[in-house]
Amino acid sequence: MHKLLFDPRLSRRAYIKSAAGFMLLSSATNLRSFAAEPSQVLIEDLRVISWKPPLFHGWPTLTRRKNGELLLAFSGGREAHVCPFGRLELMRSKDHGGTWGWPQVIYDGPIDDRDAGIMETTQGSILLTNFTSLHYAKEFEAAEKIPAGQSGAWESVKLAEWHAAHSRLNAEDRQRELGTWMWRSTNGGVTWSSRYRVPCHSPHGPIAIHDGRLVYCGVTMWTEDRIVGAWESTDDGVSWKLLGTLPTRPGDDSKNYHELHAVESKSGKLIAQLRNHNQNNQLETLQSESIDGGKTWSVPHSISVWGFPSHLLRLKDGRLLMSYGHRRPPFGNQARISHDEGSTWSEPLTISADGINSDLGYPSTIECDDGSLVTVWYEVLKGSELAQLRQARWRIRS
Repeated sequence: MHKLLFDPRLSRRAYIKSAAGFMLLSSATNLRSFAAEPSQVLIEDLRVISWKPPLFHGWPTLTRRKNGELLLAFSGGREAHVCPFGRLELMRSKDHGGTWGWPQVIYDGPIDDRDAGIMETTQGSILLTNFTSLHYAKEFEAAEKIPAGQSGAWESVKLAEWHAAHSRLNAEDRQRELGTWMWRSTNGGVTWSSRYRVPCHSPHGPIAIHDGRLVYCGVTMWTEDRIVGAWESTDDGVSWKLLGTLPTRPGDDSKNYHELHAVESKSGKLIAQLRNHNQNNQLETLQSESIDGGKTWSVPHSISVWGFPSHLLRLKDGRLLMSYGHRRPPFGNQARISHDEGSTWSEPLTISADGINSDLGYPSTIECDDGSLVTVWYEVLKGSELAQLRQARWRIRS
């Protein structure tokens, strides 16, 4: 069990709440009883993997390098789902998720750093992605107007901390910090480039395809013209250009398409899935396909999957796996398998179903050499407002 250490940036109240919540959940290291389909899924291990549990950890991405090392990127250093303290962190595992090293802070900017994606290119470079946000400012500015002692007033320590963090920049400079970003390492993550702007964002970042290109399916943010599309890089992630846009389904507004991820099937077809907030199929995952390398895409369509956002993986046997958060009862994470390159998807496979509310998900999955699967997601645990990273090792029964 990880040792609980007091963090001076948190109030005593927040520390006690988070510590109690972690102690309740950390003992549950093997929870096979949560698998709703015991004939289809075997959960071998289910546990919390966060260090420093009295902090909020969110929106992770897990990837497996060619040398077998696992890399896990996430937004750490937080005290809430929305706050000014988010930073980009990275953990490593050299034993397929059996143990995790101490988190490395890659970047801690002056506003909220959110949604960390990570991947290894065909040339062996590692790319990290995220976006920055000022969404916390509305909550903070409202809190500043509530007199001390009145209902809804913040503790003085919390108010002072948020004020200090928010005031690091003036209003104009804070606006300049908004963006969608990438970091690049060519030596296995020993050193990193400065962050640089990229034209889009999605929670789990770009993918590498068979011809050596990188394809990044996502949406533009903080721009006047919002584009839902695919961008490509032919120089190992250094620069990006628009490859093609996804059409808008009749009756939809493309502003309600969010959080894409893509995978390349064995035949070379690209499958992209997206989070939908349009009235038709609201809060479902929609899917679009490209058979020309990402230049043109089919109209997004329903695959009858409620949940989001999706992470896509091609398994060694050629099947596709999608893993996604299920943010209504039973709260948890699910997966589905496709045997026909995304044309149809299986019934849901339950990875976890013991969540206490909808503040969870964003799972991503890797396949180990022995055929087992490792999935990591974030989740607010019982007795705490501070989300932790949870990991499941599981298998699909034949």
